Amino acid sequence: MASREQLRSALPELLKFGVIGGLGYATDVVLFILLRDALGPVLAKILSLTASTAVAFVGNKYWTFRERRNGGPAGETGRESAMFLAVNLVGALVQLGCLGISHYLLDLTSPTADLVSGSVIGMALATALRFWGTRTLVFRTARA
Repeated sequence: MASREQLRSALPELLKFGVIGGLGYATDVVLFILLRDALGPVLAKILSLTASTAVAFVGNKYWTFRERRNGGPAGETGRESAMFLAVNLVGALVQLGCLGISHYLLDLTSPTADLVSGSVIGMALATALRFWGTRTLVFRTARA
């Protein structure tokens, strides 16, 4: 169980993480809408997700978790990038898993059920996982 002090120290990062997540989400939605007709839905979604992930990485690296970064060698940025992508892929699998369980195992197949399972429940669980993973695995080293 986390102590009150641990929770208090994580709150500023959690709030910043939410702001950056919102910017990433907005980037994804706006680019998808702008690119969908010209490029088709799949390519538009790939490009919008790529841009959204880049926004989230830069925002988390230089704002949310800047105190955790060690400012080390260039190889550290490569490790951070790879771990960030891995954490985000696992988060995406959590969202897809929630949707799959609801839709195919529980037979809740309405559009509303799909929206709630993937974009509400799945997003909430994935966001918690992404916050934990980004905080502990990606930007894990505190500056001296």
